[in-house]
Amino acid sequence: MSMPSEELQLLIAGYVLGDLSPEEAAEFERLLEREPAIAEEITQMQKALEVSHVSPELAPPISLRSMILENAQIANSKTSIRTVSRPGRSLSWRSGMEVAAAVLIVALGINNYGLRQALQTSQTETQRYAALTYILDATSGNQGSATMVVNPNTLEATLVVKNLPPLPPGKVYALWTVLKPDAPFTTDQKQAILTEAFQVNDRSEFSQTLSVPKAYRSKKLVTKVAVTIEDSEAPQKHTGAPILIANL
Repeated sequence: MSMPSEELQLLIAGYVLGDLSPEEAAEFERLLEREPAIAEEITQMQKALEVSHVSPELAPPISLRSMILENAQIANSKTSIRTVSRPGRSLSWRSGMEVAAAVLIVALGINNYGLRQALQTSQTETQRYAALTYILDATSGNQGSATMVVNPNTLEATLVVKNLPPLPPGKVYALWTVLKPDAPFTTDQKQAILTEAFQVNDRSEFSQTLSVPKAYRSKKLVTKVAVTIEDSEAPQKHTGAPILIANL
């Protein structure tokens, strides 16, 4: 591109702000047809200006504000002593301060947007969820009980199982998290996620800290927590009926 970068930026700012004369606007549009890459710079400046109007008022760092104001003053002084020109046409501006103000608005808008995004990210990361406790009772014809306390912040749970008989070889107990049909998670045909496979000890007990699905960060998504007996080679097939269950 033969046009100096400084002059091009002035043209883009004037075009976005609607501060070009009809002749200058027509000339710029012809330039845009020859140089399609300029359209991306126009889009970026327009987005920055839009953000500057909708972003909450956030004061930029003092160093940034000082630097922008200083550059704006320099740009204004340069504009006041010379006219940007090219062979065959001249560019007239209402005042160099309007261009400097446009640059200032864009810079502050970008800065405010960055600060707002950082604030939102920080708030999301520091959000705290209350612990969830699930009491699993034995179904008809079975025995045993279980308690699972979930920390949704760390997605860890403490599972304590009591009074379940040891299983024969080839069998395991499987802990399932059952979700609503429209939950945005991958489940099996029973809307369940295999959460843990385990064996009880010779005292018919099991206690362990385990990882749980992200669905536990929304109480409305989890409808049941259950324990079944499954084949140890393929517990994910989920063929057993619940022997312990917590209906929510």
